[in-house]
Amino acid sequence: MHSRKILTSLVLALALLMMAPVVQADPVVTDEIQGTVEDSLGRPLSGVSMTLKTSEEKVVGKTQSDAKGHFVFSGVAPGTYGVLGEKTGFQASTAIVTVEAGSIATTTLTLTAQEALEVSVIAERLTQARNSLSPKTGGSMYSMDLGEINALPEGQNTPLNEVLLQMPGVAKDSYGLIHVRGDHANLQYRINGVILPEGITGFGQALDTRFIDKVDLLTGALPAQYGYREAGVIEIETKSTFETGGRVDLYGGSHSTVEPSFQVGGSKGQLSYYVTGSYLGNDLGIENPTPDEPAIHDHTDQAKGFAYFSYFVDPTTKLSLILGSYDGWFQIPNNPGQPPNPEYLAGVGIADYNSSLLNERQYENNYYGVLALQSSIGSNFDYQLALFSRYTSVNFLPDPIGDLVFVGTASNVFLSSLSAGLQGDSSYHLNDAHTIRMGFFWSDEDVVSDNASTVFPVDANGNVSGPPFTISDNNPKNGNILLAVYAQDEWKPIDKLTINYGLRFDEMNAYVAANQLSPRFGVVYKATPETTLHAAYARYFTPPPTELVQSKTLFLFENTSNAPLNLLNSPVQPERSHYFDVGVTQKITPELNIGVDTFYKITKDLIDEGQFGQALIFTPFNYQYGKIFGGELTGSYHAGNFSAYANLAITRSIA
Repeated sequence: MHSRKILTSLVLALALLMMAPVVQADPVVTDEIQGTVEDSLGRPLSGVSMTLKTSEEKVVGKTQSDAKGHFVFSGVAPGTYGVLGEKTGFQASTAIVTVEAGSIATTTLTLTAQEALEVSVIAERLTQARNSLSPKTGGSMYSMDLGEINALPEGQNTPLNEVLLQMPGVAKDSYGLIHVRGDHANLQYRINGVILPEGITGFGQALDTRFIDKVDLLTGALPAQYGYREAGVIEIETKSTFETGGRVDLYGGSHSTVEPSFQVGGSKGQLSYYVTGSYLGNDLGIENPTPDEPAIHDHTDQAKGFAYFSYFVDPTTKLSLILGSYDGWFQIPNNPGQPPNPEYLAGVGIADYNSSLLNERQYENNYYGVLALQSSIGSNFDYQLALFSRYTSVNFLPDPIGDLVFVGTASNVFLSSLSAGLQGDSSYHLNDAHTIRMGFFWSDEDVVSDNASTVFPVDANGNVSGPPFTISDNNPKNGNILLAVYAQDEWKPIDKLTINYGLRFDEMNAYVAANQLSPRFGVVYKATPETTLHAAYARYFTPPPTELVQSKTLFLFENTSNAPLNLLNSPVQPERSHYFDVGVTQKITPELNIGVDTFYKITKDLIDEGQFGQALIFTPFNYQYGKIFGGELTGSYHAGNFSAYANLAITRSIA
């Protein structure tokens, strides 16, 4: 009997042990949540009241952030929680955090100053109104916002051309110039919807990535609003609202790269401002012409500045001022072991010259300003008027002796362009089915083209016949006019279908006078919430880049070591083309998007650019006819802080 009681007690104890997971008391909690609180400029915020809530809104913890913005909730049971941060003068912020057993969960909260938030609400409303002025129906559009730029390996230190390389159909040549869908240059930059007058192409990137909040690349057959340069329209939205404060960064790496930068911003009442500046120095300013490291004579110094000021006159009216600058200095890299011309050596009275000691340089300057008024009349009419100006120059300085003995000419080339103009865009929401848009563009450009070339005189057989002398060939051209007007209608006959049709008239009066009336038509059909199809046609009129047209007086160089092969020098004509674009985008999952696009362009007087002199400055010329066609496959994946891009583009150009 006693043994049976002992056995019964053992069985009961075992049963209780087996039941223990079901009936045990609350577990011992040892996990924690920790994190930091920042303002919108990334600075730590102290004294923030932190509250921890369960999914049932039960408060289970309270604390405050320390001087470094750090906070900790200890002894937290596994589960999902809401972390709330509150501080006087700031908008409250919440983060959702999941705590797993045996782990520490981390999070970061960003609190926006209340004053900046009120300005931000007005700014966002006006940004949406401004965006309504710029339709993107029918063509292909690829976008990157500030978060995606920050996720790049170099973050906001990434040059703008490298940012654009994430987009399909974009290629970069050895000088850093961007090509879209097989076109040479032919790119248009817009800042907050305003066309930035074209600058002289150089080696540096005049626009800084740091001031960008979002960048779109529009390509293909575009609506009537877009003209002048159509291979790619790069729409840049600037950062527009800021909390008072700033930051200083230092970035560096291989090739003696050093890049300090600063950003300062603030808001006071209805005024917001943002200023950024940077310096870049390295020893690989231009592509190394040899496989050897390091490059010889390849240092660069570049400085950039950007300032944005906006003032909200009232909730529907904003006055903004944009100022930008770029100054670049480049050594032209040398290729050692090159033999000089014996005749040219004798002509300057020296026995030899080491090509690794050449001292060619190039200076580049780019300054621009935009004053824009954006407003609304009633609830259906939005408009923007903008005055703009830009000065840009390039100066190539030769090695006065070295260039003579290697190529027979030493050319000091200076090109500059000063342009100013007015742009207006408007949209009228007629009804739920129709939005009418219209606008105009006018610019006046003065161009300087100076060339001082030291050359040898030669006889009829091409032999040097005397000492070197200098030829001055200066050809300014003022009053180069571009004018355009457009009108278009965005029609939504049904919810899934959008049709954009319009007309654009362009006229130019520069080295040649020409004009064209261009129809545009685009369709976007959203077959399902995940599938969008588009097709478009555009007639394009592309003026040659006036600032690059060097009207060289060829006969001056006859019977010299820089004589042209012939005296033909016909003016560059505007390019006229028909453009067709068809594509589809598909959202595979919320994180994964893919797209396919095809295009076909038929061109008369196809514009290309080439180097026709000693200076590394490109000059436009025409092919009589041309075709460009191809296809693009693009994919993007975004999940949390992870982003990935995959692009495949095939382009064929025939001229």
